[in-house]
Amino acid sequence: MQLNELLVAISVLSSLTATPVTAWSPTNGYTPGKVSCPEGTLLRNATGLSQNETEWLKKRSPIAKDALQEFLTRGTVNFSDDSLVKKLFSDDKNVPKVGIAASGGGYRAMLVAAGMVAAMDNRTVGANEHGLGGLLQGSTYLSGLSGGNWLTTTLAWNNWTSVQDILDHMSDTNTSSIWNIENSILSPGGNNQTATNEIFGAITKEINGKIDAGFNATLVDVWGRALSQYFFPNLPEAGAGLTWSTLRDADVFKNGEMPFPISVADGKYPGSTVISSNSTVFEFNPFELGSWDPTLNAFTDVKYLGSNVNNGESIDNGQCIAGFDNTGFIAGTSADIFNLVSSSPQGAMFGGIISSFTKKFLPNATGNDTDIGIYAPNPFKGANTMDQQYSSALSEAESLFLVDGGEDGEGIPFAPLLQKDRDLDVIFALDITDDTKDSWPNGAAMVQTYQRQFTSQGNHSAFPYVPTTEEFIKQGLNKRPTFFGCDAQNLTDLTYIPPLVVYVPNTEYSFPSNTSTFQLNYKLEDRISIIQNGYEAMTMGNFTKDSDFLGCISCAIMRRKQESLDVELPQECEQCFSTYCWNDKSTSQNSTSTATNHNGTWTNSTSATHSGSHNTTLLSSVSASATARAESVSSNSSSKSSSSKSKGAANLLNAKNTLGAFALINAIVNLL
Repeated sequence: MQLNELLVAISVLSSLTATPVTAWSPTNGYTPGKVSCPEGTLLRNATGLSQNETEWLKKRSPIAKDALQEFLTRGTVNFSDDSLVKKLFSDDKNVPKVGIAASGGGYRAMLVAAGMVAAMDNRTVGANEHGLGGLLQGSTYLSGLSGGNWLTTTLAWNNWTSVQDILDHMSDTNTSSIWNIENSILSPGGNNQTATNEIFGAITKEINGKIDAGFNATLVDVWGRALSQYFFPNLPEAGAGLTWSTLRDADVFKNGEMPFPISVADGKYPGSTVISSNSTVFEFNPFELGSWDPTLNAFTDVKYLGSNVNNGESIDNGQCIAGFDNTGFIAGTSADIFNLVSSSPQGAMFGGIISSFTKKFLPNATGNDTDIGIYAPNPFKGANTMDQQYSSALSEAESLFLVDGGEDGEGIPFAPLLQKDRDLDVIFALDITDDTKDSWPNGAAMVQTYQRQFTSQGNHSAFPYVPTTEEFIKQGLNKRPTFFGCDAQNLTDLTYIPPLVVYVPNTEYSFPSNTSTFQLNYKLEDRISIIQNGYEAMTMGNFTKDSDFLGCISCAIMRRKQESLDVELPQECEQCFSTYCWNDKSTSQNSTSTATNHNGTWTNSTSATHSGSHNTTLLSSVSASATARAESVSSNSSSKSSSSKSKGAANLLNAKNTLGAFALINAIVNLL
């Protein structure tokens, strides 16, 4: 056996060990199968956290506490007063709780957010020295939507792998390389038509198996299975039998060694339009599917989706279904924008592709719902949990229809992290949406989430005041990190005091990462460059634009607990808040008019800026082929500036050789 073959075999074995086959689909394939129902009801009222999540938090909290204490100690090492950190960690109830939310935006969002998450991961080479390493380890929740969910799903369901490890093995020739998206998802074999036919043939067989077992299948099934080829290349049949609930049996999750992953989707009826004020926002977590919104207010055990139930009780003599919760299917659901394609600028082109795919994979499909994720039988059939003021449509329907979690305009998956029962102190919002004509963020997702709290559907949530999208752009808030909700005393007229939000937008440092959401393939060097740019966006250019940024992030994390304890704020934090906080005082003083006129212009202060080099050096060390590609880019960029090398640039893409020793193959590429 060749060395590379041995490594692949070891990788597969490792994955299977982390996620036992016994926890997969009962058919060990894509087709759901019959199992005995567990004791008790599958449904619960959304009156708090599930017992499973509560028990899991008991394992996660001490691990996150230790990691966060280490991070904050490092971040405040040069502060004149370290008493706040000591006070917070002297009592468990004072330890800040951190959440991370990764926005939608297709492969662009996946890759940019990968760089941002890598900057927070102490497994990334150099992240502790020149990044926010350890913050990911100190986080409790990690939510993803659409492309952002592709990132969180890839990491979590590959035994909580790291972006660093993915980069170490990234290649455009190795079929076992995660995120090997050199070829379009529409033609996964590239020039090898035989390979494409084999992949699509396998997908067709898998889809037909689900249909033959009596379940609906739509383009979302095809989409999910196609995506899985790139997310789970080391698993048998690209994870055809890998289920969402599998994660609860993986040691890395079971022992609380990773954040709690959550995927977001929107409820939708065929022919309807999803908007922020009427949408029912659903979350998938390793234990449950459901919604906190009053139109449902319920959760069900995600492991038994596909079961025929009434108010959570089996109506098939104690028989349930397992395996319906295929991981790729759920990842595809969170990114299902097929129903929106016709109205997009690329609609004509992609409309033809969708029609072709429907005929190819779903030749017997009828009706107008082939572009929606169908969860049938409806897991909430007969539920009586919704607020009596609302329609019982969700409990009366035979099927539950779910689509991309950003269709309601809330492109950042805040909803699960804003729940008061989860008690978060700070949310890091990674915004890689494409709202401007140049495909950069403009804060629209923040505005939509802010506005939703004033509707009946969102009145159980709270979110800090934000400016209009016009002000986001005018003040450059879409070009740099900004803190929202810094002063709890200005938020007392909201339903409750929401978490402080650290907003981090996609912006250009070393590479133009404003690619189209519809771009379905990326060359190796572009993948690496986009991930690197995301790292730099998260760290203010490896701290070259602000050497105090690590300390300021530490201040943001500690802020809510510092306020609740009413203890003195370190003077360095005062300066940080002056620099990074959006001033919401004038808004909070006029909350009534704000709530009724959300499109007005709201007053805020212009934050100070720090000087520093805008261009940073990309240090890439991956496979030999990746290095060759990077060097090619470098040679083609000789006319571009090379005078702004960052002394402290993190070696994000450092690779390990096959024997575990570190190989340092630095390809220095200077990009404007």
